[in-house]
Amino acid sequence: MDNVSRSERSRSAIIQAALAIIARDGPGRLTLDAIAREGGLSKGGVMHQFRTKEAVLKTLLENQVEFFENFSRDYLAAAGADMKETQLSAQIAVQRKAIAEPHSVAFGLLGALAENPALLSGLRETDARKVEAIRSEATDPDLATLRLFAAKGLALTTMMGICSLSDEDRERLFERLLDNEQWPDSAAAKDSPVSPSGGAQK
Repeated sequence: MDNVSRSERSRSAIIQAALAIIARDGPGRLTLDAIAREGGLSKGGVMHQFRTKEAVLKTLLENQVEFFENFSRDYLAAAGADMKETQLSAQIAVQRKAIAEPHSVAFGLLGALAENPALLSGLRETDARKVEAIRSEATDPDLATLRLFAAKGLALTTMMGICSLSDEDRERLFERLLDNEQWPDSAAAKDSPVSPSGGAQK
């Protein structure tokens, strides 16, 4: 194995160890020593790749952006031209995906928020653009926004371990949020001109 492949494998092991710690023990327990123990690495080996915990968290967030952008792109490609409100459906599906797998990269958000909220500033800007795209394609922009943030709430409370719903109930609600047929177009929204912010004018 060449040095580049070895380095990539070490970085991947560190990231997976960090995600495992955040998911199992919470972001407060994430340290370079804990990462080394979890990943079966030396602390020196960890620090060779990442000098600080913040550097680990920054990479977690970068991985998250890449992972979910790829997931969203694949979802949109598979959806086809007949699906309504495709941007909304893709982002609801992203929220469900975020909690569907062990050690999801989404847990990096919790770690970053606990360590340094400023790390999330770029994600806030990206999220604002996605919300604007969702509102611009929707017949009822406010209803679309409510559906999106309901999905975000389900995902966040689940990641924080405070969601009182069963897995079955949560999945049922995600399915309903995704089902455009259960969210009929608003006649008022159809008839009203749209304001520059995406909402129907009074």
